[in-house]
Amino acid sequence: MLPEIQKLGFGRPIRIDHEAPTRSRNRRRVGGSRFVSLKQQSSPFETGQGAVIRENFAKMGGFKCLEFSIFFHLLVSVFALYPPSSNVVDLTPSNFDRLVIDGDDIWVVEFFAPWCGHCQQLVPEYTKAANALKGVAKVGAVNADEHKSLAGKYGIRGFPTIKVFGADKKKPDDYQGARTAQGISDAALNAARTKVEALLGKSGGSSRGGSKSGDSKDVVELTDSNFDKTVLGSDDMWLVEFYAPWCGHCKNLAPHWASAATELKGKVKLGALDATVNQAKASEYGVQGYPTIKFFAGGAKDRSSAEEYTGGRTSSDIVSWALNKLAENVINEDSLKEACEQHPLCVVSILPHILDCQSECRNKYLDTLAKLGDKYKQKMWGWVWAEATAQPELEEMLEIGGFGYPALAVMNAKKMKYSILRGSFSYDGINEFLRDLSFGRGSTAPVKGASLPKIHATEPWDGQDGQLPPEEDIDLSDVDLDDDVSKDEL
Repeated sequence: MLPEIQKLGFGRPIRIDHEAPTRSRNRRRVGGSRFVSLKQQSSPFETGQGAVIRENFAKMGGFKCLEFSIFFHLLVSVFALYPPSSNVVDLTPSNFDRLVIDGDDIWVVEFFAPWCGHCQQLVPEYTKAANALKGVAKVGAVNADEHKSLAGKYGIRGFPTIKVFGADKKKPDDYQGARTAQGISDAALNAARTKVEALLGKSGGSSRGGSKSGDSKDVVELTDSNFDKTVLGSDDMWLVEFYAPWCGHCKNLAPHWASAATELKGKVKLGALDATVNQAKASEYGVQGYPTIKFFAGGAKDRSSAEEYTGGRTSSDIVSWALNKLAENVINEDSLKEACEQHPLCVVSILPHILDCQSECRNKYLDTLAKLGDKYKQKMWGWVWAEATAQPELEEMLEIGGFGYPALAVMNAKKMKYSILRGSFSYDGINEFLRDLSFGRGSTAPVKGASLPKIHATEPWDGQDGQLPPEEDIDLSDVDLDDDVSKDEL
């Protein structure tokens, strides 16, 4: 039998035990013997050299079916998964440094074992990614079963392991994304973008870089194990970013996130969770893209409390959005009912029109309300605000606004009573007013109509400055000018 094996073109004979056991679920009887069905298994031996081997085996009459099956599977474990014609480059210890480390290209490298089922399943998607990235980034593969020293150099302990060699070739990034052509291609493109930004002098660096105006230490690191206790178990208001280390948008957001965390310190907490490592929480909150930001209101909360962040991705956008949430913008009836009917008291502020008090001015007022909201958070009060004249019925009901803006009142929706701030709209002025109310001091009056007023639906503030509407050009050709000189001039 061994000479017949050597006729196939392999110099070293392979010993085959006739009694070798087989453990396949796809067994069936042919001619009284048991063998492993190969019909449902795909491998690189379906074409090319594998087809030749099959044909040669078919011509041989000396092998039993069992021997053929075992021998064929031994062949699968010997050959690599990617043929020479593939755009996936075969990397070995002899060419790895020259091509990957010393070259200028971005490289995506898979460390695989030929016998690994997951590696075999990855072949179509990995090949598709290599084809898509042709001319943009290089895609390679290392047979870690054969080149153990090279695999050991990069700490490979499981298959398949994919690493992205980007701007810093000595510190490749582990790819933890989906095993799809799209995911792999996105990782390569993000690495290329980061490299270009580094060459242009823009912020690149690590996936969670710092900020020139913020401290990354103010961003709380969240994990699967501490998320519920840290976020859901606190009375604080939270913004949580779900990110991926290889995500370019996440890297761009990082310094802004750190800056916002520093600016909002003491008012709103900002956290970050690596969704590629802490996949349980990412899945629990339906994270499907990066970065995903979730908002958790203050007070008691659970998983259903999470809201989508809808603001911009600059530090000023994040701060404005968070401050806006500390005192809810009254944009419909639900926002007023939630703040007033579901809390013992609700603090209603009427802020100047955006054209009279631009974003910087408005944010100062919101910041004052945020600090007071944090101070009195144990009271579980509701906090809302509206722009001057946007909710005239609300102003009329509480008898505020007519004597100037900003103005503030506190309402008890159950008793339908309210009290007006008569002092200054400042931290000290409002604090003294709220402190008196909490001790039962201060004058109150019944709400007009004994019910919540009509609320006009408005767009939420976008955190930006106000813009005057463009002036319409008047076409003087349509104006009938009286040129009767007999009339007296004024």
